[in-house]
Amino acid sequence: MPSPLELRRRIKSIGSTSQITKAMQMVAASKMRKAQQAALITRPFGQLLYRIQRRATTHAGDFTDPLLAVRTVRQRAVVLVGTDRGLCGALNSNLFRLVGEFDPATTQFVTVGKRASQFVARTQRRLVAEFTCSDTPRYAEARPIAAFARDLFLKGEVDQVQVVATQFINTMSQQPAVVEFLPIGEIKGVAILGAESEEELAADKGEFDFEPSPHAVLSYLLDGYLNIFMYRVLLEAKASEQSARMVAMKTATDNASDLIKHLTLEYNNLRQGNITKELLEIAGGQLGNE
Repeated sequence: MPSPLELRRRIKSIGSTSQITKAMQMVAASKMRKAQQAALITRPFGQLLYRIQRRATTHAGDFTDPLLAVRTVRQRAVVLVGTDRGLCGALNSNLFRLVGEFDPATTQFVTVGKRASQFVARTQRRLVAEFTCSDTPRYAEARPIAAFARDLFLKGEVDQVQVVATQFINTMSQQPAVVEFLPIGEIKGVAILGAESEEELAADKGEFDFEPSPHAVLSYLLDGYLNIFMYRVLLEAKASEQSARMVAMKTATDNASDLIKHLTLEYNNLRQGNITKELLEIAGGQLGNE
């Protein structure tokens, strides 16, 4: 059984740790609110843009574009979006578990975040590029990532590009997902509000006019679509990261508080027992003297 002095040291040490996790929780909570707001406020636009892309490419007649070309997949690229720091629960481990579905011999990795880069290097997979992202993702940060993935596809170095990232559900829930990026087409990895199925799009017999031409409109649309798609991925991932970190720090703080209460009770019981023992010894000595 530990001595009262040892228990006091433990309580003091855990108390210091609790103060640190409490401060980190408050910082994460502040960042979380901003990240969640950015992700949620841009989500309707991303959903609308996807619906426009599906209807436009489905009803574009004879329009063809290299970004739409479906090829037999011999080589694929995966854009893996992780975090720069840890202390966010099982967020990264759940995400990296999905990477095990890809054959390392036929998969190239483009990473966003230090943890993603470290995972790819540690598991000896092929890393072709790595990018960073700030706590507040900007559109300018998403464009180089989308451009690099687009170049890999257009040069024929890969036949498919997929994104492995975390989708923000709510503060307590974040869902890792594999999402189709190139060739541009239907997204099956996540549910998109208002999106029509392939059957519904094919059954739509409405007429679509493109001015000045389908090529001019769709070429501009597809490039912008890829950039905004990647920007939305970064926003969702950052909202997930800050939410997971806030919850992890709150859990750590609560656990530390519970442990301090338990150790304080044990310390008080032990101290009370020692005092009672000393009083009994004093009383016993006095009786012996009489």
